[in-house]
Amino acid sequence: MARALHTSTSEPRETRATPGSPNTPDSPDTPGALDTPGAVSSFVRFVIFGGGVGLASSTAVALLAAFLPFALANALIAVVSTVLATELHARFTFASEQRPAGRGLLRCGLRHHLQSAGTATAAFAVTTLAVLVLHAFDSTPGLAVEQTVYLSASALAGIGRFLALRLYVFATGRKQPAPVAVALPMSPTRRDLLTTAS
Repeated sequence: MARALHTSTSEPRETRATPGSPNTPDSPDTPGALDTPGAVSSFVRFVIFGGGVGLASSTAVALLAAFLPFALANALIAVVSTVLATELHARFTFASEQRPAGRGLLRCGLRHHLQSAGTATAAFAVTTLAVLVLHAFDSTPGLAVEQTVYLSASALAGIGRFLALRLYVFATGRKQPAPVAVALPMSPTRRDLLTTAS
């Protein structure tokens, strides 16, 4: 009787991890388990990819303006460059090599592209407003002063855009902590209780 009671209560019952269960920790190879790089690494990639797309866009506008009106060429390149920068940031700036399965050519959804375009528009508005305020106080500022104001506003707007993308737009792709498996003691069965009572 004592042996039956001992065997039924001393062995802990460990919850088994089944595919798709909430207690299953995501393995490193599981699609959808993103491991985002650190803030410094993300910022360096943000500057590299954003600056690279910006330089390529300025060259593309100059080339396309030879065939189209400048306003139309600038608008087309602005749309293409924003989509391209968003895709690069989603793939490399804010996510590591462990990425979810792609959606064809575009990795991001419409929400990500719209939110990223919103941050780019806000950054453009900040730099434009800074130069307009400068001209309101000084109608003929020197080139050095104007460039200092513009570059300072661009740097602040870029930092703000980086924070918005990292903390809001692409925040949902981060890897969540794996749930901890809990070992529960096995309760005695009705047969064990009857055996003990007898």
